[in-house]
Amino acid sequence: MRGGSSYGDKDRDRGRDRYVRISPRFGAMGGRNGPPSQKFGNPGERLRKKRWNLDELPKFEKNFYVEHAEVQHISQYEIEEFRKKKEITIRGPGCPKPIPAFHQAQFPQYVMDVLMQQNFKEPTAIQSQGFPVALSGRDLVGIAQTGSGKTLAYLLPAIVHINHQPYLERGDGPICLVLAPTRELAQQVQQVAYDYGKSSRIKSTCVYGGAPKGPQIRDLERGVEICIATPGRLIDFLEVGKTNLRRCTYLVLDEADRMLDMGFEPQIRKIVDQIRPDRQTLMWSATWPKEVRQLAEDFLRDYIQVNVGALELSANHNILQIVDVCMETEKDHKLIQLMEEIMAEKENKTIIFVETKKRCDDLTRRMRRDGWPAMCIHGDKSQPERDWVLTEFRSGKAPILIATDVASRGLGMSPTHTHTHTHTLNIHKDILSCLSFFSFLRCCHCPLCHVKVDAWVVSQGLKVLSFFLAN
Repeated sequence: MRGGSSYGDKDRDRGRDRYVRISPRFGAMGGRNGPPSQKFGNPGERLRKKRWNLDELPKFEKNFYVEHAEVQHISQYEIEEFRKKKEITIRGPGCPKPIPAFHQAQFPQYVMDVLMQQNFKEPTAIQSQGFPVALSGRDLVGIAQTGSGKTLAYLLPAIVHINHQPYLERGDGPICLVLAPTRELAQQVQQVAYDYGKSSRIKSTCVYGGAPKGPQIRDLERGVEICIATPGRLIDFLEVGKTNLRRCTYLVLDEADRMLDMGFEPQIRKIVDQIRPDRQTLMWSATWPKEVRQLAEDFLRDYIQVNVGALELSANHNILQIVDVCMETEKDHKLIQLMEEIMAEKENKTIIFVETKKRCDDLTRRMRRDGWPAMCIHGDKSQPERDWVLTEFRSGKAPILIATDVASRGLGMSPTHTHTHTHTLNIHKDILSCLSFFSFLRCCHCPLCHVKVDAWVVSQGLKVLSFFLAN
């Protein structure tokens, strides 16, 4: 790595013999000794807002950024041109310069090694500006499309932050907390945390509903530096004392807009009340509505806002949208015709999103009966079954996936030619073809209205094909 790491060898080798490595645990194994779930009352009603006295709290470091010599010589004109090219806009005082290359962030060598192994060439736009802000210890609001690389934008600085804090002691909770709206996203984030943290023995766990509590509790009791959690399950564990947030100094709210859409605001506020107010907070969102703005004002202090692309909801400009007007009775026939064309291709993975669980099961049953290699996932499927279905789909053993919006985010496929027949475009792809089926009365849900900047689709070559009732 050119320029070396400004974080030092002591940091790089910190605690290599501290822990036995714990692989990512996705809760597929059972456990009966978890705390009983609370079925009634308001979530977190047993949690009391803490009264913090900053003078009595132990001090901690959060500014580790040393500007690379190459970045120091970048002129203001070059900075403005770079931000213009990358569609980066910033708000807030004292924003560091963006970094065009990974080595300029001066991450420890063990982080750079993983970046090289994963063949990352240069930072994405949100990473270029987000790395310096996060490493500086500043609070950050990042607004960018899902799939823009925000996970690394907050996890790599988190690793540096953790490796500069005192070791965990028995009974300590996590140093870094990542709140995510769905279990699928939480699992993805934990896999990234595991990949980049294992070389310095940073342990992580994934805490979410729909899976046995026992394995998750055991991870928390052993002690983890990074906890990725959905709000509901974390509230459960905090209420019964299975973990605490006394050591948390690095808080991430991932997909904050989605968490608010799903009604998690009361849980989020309860959780944040348990964290010391001088923490570093990073909030990530695909959109910037007033509800998210209010959350930022309440939780962040003197923050820098980094925006990539447009702030307002708009159609994704990477998408070619095609509307095919048809009769309701024609839709199944058109689907079969299209599937025959797709299955003739070498790369033929297909995702079909439907609105209801019943429709999901019915369509899967009919397609399998007719010989199509289809599988489905929806909210009534157990988490191990969902994981197995997604594994089969990723591997290509079952190239047709039928799903409700439980899979509308976080599938995290590797780039390939994948066809998505849906009204919600959330798959990270190089080339994507999309087809939506709507009756006349439901055409307000057409992709022309609902393809937003928060779609996973971030590349050229995307097509949206919508079927409408003609009369």
